[in-house]
Amino acid sequence: MGIAAGASVHGTIRWTRSDGYANEEKKIPFAPTTRTRIASIAKPMTAIAIMQLVEQGRIDLDAPIQTYVPEFPKKALGTITVRQLLQHSAGIGEYVSNKERENQHHYPSLNEAMAIFQGRDPIDTPGTAFHYTTYGYVILGVVVERVSGMSYAAYMRTHIREKAGMTNTGVEEPGMAGGDHATLYHINSKGRISIEQPTDLSDRVPGGGLYSCLTDMLRFGDAVLNGTLISTASLMEMLKDPGLKKQGNGYGLGWYLYGKNPKHGPVFGHNGSQTGASTYLMLLPDRGISIVVLSNTSGAMQAVSDITIGLIDPVAAGAGQ
Repeated sequence: MGIAAGASVHGTIRWTRSDGYANEEKKIPFAPTTRTRIASIAKPMTAIAIMQLVEQGRIDLDAPIQTYVPEFPKKALGTITVRQLLQHSAGIGEYVSNKERENQHHYPSLNEAMAIFQGRDPIDTPGTAFHYTTYGYVILGVVVERVSGMSYAAYMRTHIREKAGMTNTGVEEPGMAGGDHATLYHINSKGRISIEQPTDLSDRVPGGGLYSCLTDMLRFGDAVLNGTLISTASLMEMLKDPGLKKQGNGYGLGWYLYGKNPKHGPVFGHNGSQTGASTYLMLLPDRGISIVVLSNTSGAMQAVSDITIGLIDPVAAGAGQ
């Protein structure tokens, strides 16, 4: 039942605002530094890690996934590549039940999380169609570990968080919600708000198992736009639309492609929704603008989206045309 929104322009946080509670029962206000789930905004963060390793010549986007994870079963429908996993075209399915979606089992490693789905048949021929999947990003997290020789958490801390100056971001562990982290809430279609039982995100860490805060996510957006994390050429590769997503906005390598704003140029980003979280990160590279909206309330995605989009013009106006 809390929300924070903010904007950064050319690396400077220009504006933040927050409202509601990180914990309503204890009257703890939701603040720009409140640690909360970021849901699927984890995906572009993982994609950036992959592109860093591509820049170093350690990953080939078009290599079979078995090049890096030999035990991942080959599929009769075709070869799965790193690029396909990034663009959600590998044919890897999503959660098969609500029990799986609202996971309560703890998986101590990404290898064990990958075992949930690695034996399942693809839902489509790899490389032919867009099928959004968090599980595909679990495989990418394993790739990061195998290629770098570091745990996923350690790699992200050293090569993403520290480079971007993010001090309130990390992998969520069981029991975090409600401590120094925001309590998880849900708002239903009738507007009733309830406390949600924390789910265990260890089955989806690289695709939706991270926590952060508003100010850290603005720093991440800045680091993407100013070349701190990857080169401009790598970012341009990520923003190519393969044309596989036939409805709605396009999707590149870890980023939704929102097209070109007639006044402000290209727009890309990612949103996220899971138990106790509705989130949005939107970037306008021509203007150097990062916009972030985070809420600890699931079921609030439409409101979070409306706020994010509604901030574009006033932020751009404040930044100067």
